Amino acid sequence: MTFKDKSKLLRVSFIVPFAITLICSFAYAKKFPLVAASTVPAARGEVETGKDKNGNTEIKLETEHLAQPDKLTPPKTAYLIWFQERGAEPAMQGQLRIDKKLKGEFKTVTPMKDFDLFVTAESDPAVKAPSGTEVLRATVQQ
Repeated sequence: MTFKDKSKLLRVSFIVPFAITLICSFAYAKKFPLVAASTVPAARGEVETGKDKNGNTEIKLETEHLAQPDKLTPPKTAYLIWFQERGAEPAMQGQLRIDKKLKGEFKTVTPMKDFDLFVTAESDPAVKAPSGTEVLRATVQQ
């Protein structure tokens, strides 16, 4: 085997495992549509999930056409994201910020596999339990 053949074989041996890893990571991604409430009929969104190297669920939530919370009737101060496993209380995951183009994005990682994800419009961003209007919802199943 010539040096050129060995070099080519070496390159292929690095490229193939990388390509397989990349393809597998996309193959495990799942998408779930967010269903909008009648209070925000133009809102759209999607939850994309995957798995990290520890087996946790990676979450990427994207929304569009979601009004700023202070433009709702009645006005609110924040959109909060909640995860709720069957039979458990909802757990607040963070705040969804909406930009000037009415788009929002939120990323996180959770050990949960099957749960409901929902977004509420709240008057107080420090609430311990959802009390405001639910605006978006999806059921995530890994």
